[in-house]
Amino acid sequence: MTDVPAHDEAHGAGLGARLNWLRAAVLGANDGVVSTAGLVVGVAGATGSRSTLLTAGLAGLLAGSMSMAAGEYVSVSTQRDSEKAALAQEKRELREQPEAELDELTELLSSRGLTRDVAREAAEQLTERDALRAHARVELGIDPDDLTNPWHAAAASFLAFTAGALLPLLAIVLPPASTRLWVTVLSVLTVLAFTGWWSARLGAAPAPRAMLRNMGGGALAMGVTYAAGSLLGAAGV
Repeated sequence: MTDVPAHDEAHGAGLGARLNWLRAAVLGANDGVVSTAGLVVGVAGATGSRSTLLTAGLAGLLAGSMSMAAGEYVSVSTQRDSEKAALAQEKRELREQPEAELDELTELLSSRGLTRDVAREAAEQLTERDALRAHARVELGIDPDDLTNPWHAAAASFLAFTAGALLPLLAIVLPPASTRLWVTVLSVLTVLAFTGWWSARLGAAPAPRAMLRNMGGGALAMGVTYAAGSLLGAAGV
């Protein structure tokens, strides 16, 4: 008999959740690159002081990463509260009207392509095994054993933004004053091309368009802030 290789491909909600986390990490890093690059390039337009650039870059990195983490924590906490409330309501309905819930589960399974008889049998077996889990997954699209974690989301956003922000910060303070601006711009555009390609790959979209859009947004941000910084520097502000 021919050995059949193990089939480890991820499916369903687990795969979707992992893709969402990966996409959020890419976008968080992208935000860190663009916002910090815009900040340090703008400051570089006004002054060539390395200490000023470092101070501004670090302040932007910390403010941005903390803001991202706090926003993600609040957002995911709200989602988790909603999931818990929905599960509590489903648990109450199963206790108070089990027959109606069994009929509802049958209809849901039937709407997914099963015949009425097969759907009824499947609903009964799922209810016997774990009624709440069956309704949570089929009706609510929630895995009660894997609720969203706001602390994990906040940490991921913090790290992703910080990783992205470090590139323009290092690029603006490490090279000599005569080349730091071009090194920063070229480094940032290269990374934005990569994150644009990767986000397009995750979403199965055309990569060249996403790369150009990403690079164009970053170039515009740096151009605007540099022009503003140069005007303020020329004005002696």
